[in-house]
This record gives sequence, structure tokens and C-alpha cells, in this order.
Amino acid sequence: MKKVEKAAKGEGTSPTGGPSSSEIEGQRDREILDEWKRHPGLGPSQIRNQLGRKGVRVSVHTVRNVMEEAGYRPPKVKREPHERRYEAVRPNHLWHLDFVNRHINRASTFTLILIDDYSRFCVGHGVDDAERADMVIKTFEEAVERHGRPERVMHDRGSAFWSWRGISRFTSLLVELGIDQVVAEDKEHNGKVEVFNANLHKELFNVQRFYDLAEMRRRLATHLHWYNHSRTHHALGGLLVPADRQYGRSEEVLARIEAGAGRDLDKDFDLRDRCLDLFKVSAQSGKTEVWLMGQRVMVFPKK
Repeated sequence: MKKVEKAAKGEGTSPTGGPSSSEIEGQRDREILDEWKRHPGLGPSQIRNQLGRKGVRVSVHTVRNVMEEAGYRPPKVKREPHERRYEAVRPNHLWHLDFVNRHINRASTFTLILIDDYSRFCVGHGVDDAERADMVIKTFEEAVERHGRPERVMHDRGSAFWSWRGISRFTSLLVELGIDQVVAEDKEHNGKVEVFNANLHKELFNVQRFYDLAEMRRRLATHLHWYNHSRTHHALGGLLVPADRQYGRSEEVLARIEAGAGRDLDKDFDLRDRCLDLFKVSAQSGKTEVWLMGQRVMVFPKK
């Protein structure tokens, strides 16, 4: 009250000054609609997470109301309960492989997706007009060259991965590289890449129109780059993107978001340019630490 009286006499600023509630709500709504306009395939909870990474706090209920007033209609999705859940303990512990089929101007295309189980990072992709072993081997070798050799891979016995008679070429490659092969006996076992494929339809194929296969390849590469480095993931807590986990920056990113640096998060460091140390030993405050794939796995206390 004293501050208000001084402000009335012109001796200071009023503590009750600032934007009105309607102005604040208007700015909030613009933030929501701008994010939705940039990524029309995202739902309310994902939009909330995208804004949360930037430091904008808003509830899913509010986001849904604003989007529905702007014309959003939630899709009808049948959700089935998952009986068994699992997660790898480090990057490259397990990769999931699967194909996405889509028609582009009456031409059938098959997109191969490789997902790291621990980070949900898309480590590789390829596009062809059929499920061919040549494309699988080429895409897999390129992914290994970029991100290192996985310990295990999981697929659904597709014809490009598996042979019912003899040994497939892809199996021979895995044996040569010393990689274990796991066959998903149930669709739920390969569920992480299945969910990714469903989101790929919703966020890219259903909202973009492609005039030819070359344009589809370009936009797919752009979308996957955005997915890895900018799209928040529910399975990672809602604020992290797959690159945060893949490159071992989860704790630093969360600390910076909590400190209010969400909008400037990518200015000081770029996860795309970071080289991941596969194995290192460091000393912090007299304690010896062992790091594997960007994650601290062992600490030896100082003597």
C-alpha cells in the first residue's frame, strides 16, 4: 500500500503495474497457436511439452481448449494397454528396425526406420519402392559408421531382415559384426518403433503433400532431423529430445531449462556438433569416474 501511495505521488513505480490478465492470456494463446502452426501434426500434450522446453508453462487442458477453438479435432485412437515394458540402459544397447509403407502419387514407397531403444534417437533411415535387403544393409552400415555398432537389433521377421530357409544377408552381416539378433514375437515387443511409425504418419505424411519421391525424401530427412534435435518425447519426461539422451546431455539440459534458459537453449551448445566419447575415465573432485556412451556407469570414491 505504501508503494501504491508513493506511485500516486509520482515518487516511484506502481507495484500493480504491468500487463493485464487478458494481455497475458492473449500472449499465451499466440504461443500455443504459433507452435501448432509450425507443427500441425502435434497434439495438445506434445504442444505443451514443446512450449515447456522453451520455458513456457501451460496446462494440457488450456492448450487443448485453445487449439479446439482454432479448429483442432482430436483423432480417434484406440489405445491398448501394454503388459510388459522395458528400456535399454545405454545408447546402442538395442536398435529397433521396421518399415513404413506409404503411397506417394500412386507410387508405393517403403521407408526403413532405425530407432535406438534407450534414447529414441533415429539413427538411420532409407527409402525404396520395396522391402529390399540391399537397402537395409546399406542403411544399417551407414548408421553403424555414424553412431557406432549396436549390441543387439530387433525386427519383426520382415522379408528384408529374415529368411525362413537358410541365412539371410542381413543376418550374415550381423554375425560378421558380432551383433545379436532379436526377433519380435509380438508386435508389442517392437512397440517403440511402431509408435514412432504411427507418429510419422500423423506428423508428416498426413499433413504434407509430396509431388514426387525426391521431395518426399528431402522432407523426411528434415522431419527426422527435427525429431532428433527439437521434438520433445513423452517417454523421456516430456522436456528432453532424443539427442539429449543420445549424447549424454540430459542433466545439463534439464538444469538449464529449470534455470529459465529454455528459449536460448541451443545458442551456447549444439548437440549435433558434439562428438560422443564411447569410453572415458575422468577425475572429478578427487573421485575417479568411468563413462560409457556418454553415461556415468561407475564412480570410485577418493581414498
